[in-house]
Amino acid sequence: MCPYKHGEPSQAPIGLPESIVHEEKAQLDFSQSMSYGDYLKLDDILNAQAPRSPDHNEMLFIVQHQTSELWMKLMLHEMSAAIQCVRNDDLGSAFKMLARVSKIMEQLVHAWDVLATMTPPEYSAIRPYLSSSSGFQSYQYRCIEFSLGNKNAAMLKPHAHRPDLLAHVEAAYKAPSLYDEALRLLARRGLAVPASHSERDWTQPYEASAEVEQAWLQVYRDPKQHWDLYQLGEELTDLEDAFRLWRFRHVTTVERVIGFKRGTGGTGGVSYLRKMLDVVLFPEIWTLRTQL
Repeated sequence: MCPYKHGEPSQAPIGLPESIVHEEKAQLDFSQSMSYGDYLKLDDILNAQAPRSPDHNEMLFIVQHQTSELWMKLMLHEMSAAIQCVRNDDLGSAFKMLARVSKIMEQLVHAWDVLATMTPPEYSAIRPYLSSSSGFQSYQYRCIEFSLGNKNAAMLKPHAHRPDLLAHVEAAYKAPSLYDEALRLLARRGLAVPASHSERDWTQPYEASAEVEQAWLQVYRDPKQHWDLYQLGEELTDLEDAFRLWRFRHVTTVERVIGFKRGTGGTGGVSYLRKMLDVVLFPEIWTLRTQL
């Protein structure tokens, strides 16, 4: 039998919402102090969406890309610091930052799930309003690719009209990548990384080396002796694994939404993105596994 009388509450009544706020002594007046919105500059962020078409779905397209750019800003913040830490032999700090970058990439992967709710007719309604704008022109994405070692001088040109942005992209283009710094670290630790890969023209695309693979194999065959380098190798593996998923979800979402139409930035769209799937950032980290 129910221990409570009909209509009787099963627990003591809680206070009204307004009384709870006062009991907790929550600050309610922000006329003289900084509020949440002030700190985050929410007026600027939430008013940065300016749809050009009359279509309801353009807001999704804008917000998805703007939030992705914010995640990429954080990714670059973490990755540039991680590269500096590897350069300084501070691997503990680098591991924390690289793990965070991998998690950020997971967020970017899931962002495509939201964009994939846009159907082909919905995208077709806004496409004419995009003109020649394209994610292909994202300077932050280009800095990420350059920082990961996928160097390409042609990718500087889309930013030539903005000297301020070009300076950022050029800096990433000319600097050693994360993998370059990892190989320089291996060389400093006495592993046989050839000078062609530890001191080279950093603007050139990375080319795989049998000698570099042997150096990594030495690490992986004796992880106890080279524990931090072994962990670095696995952090790099996690990072590229996440990056591949990001690229894959990009191409599948584009194919789902626009099929095989050319991209607004002038590329072949899906055909271009599929070629990017074949780019391997840290080749020896993957090929060594066959030899273990």
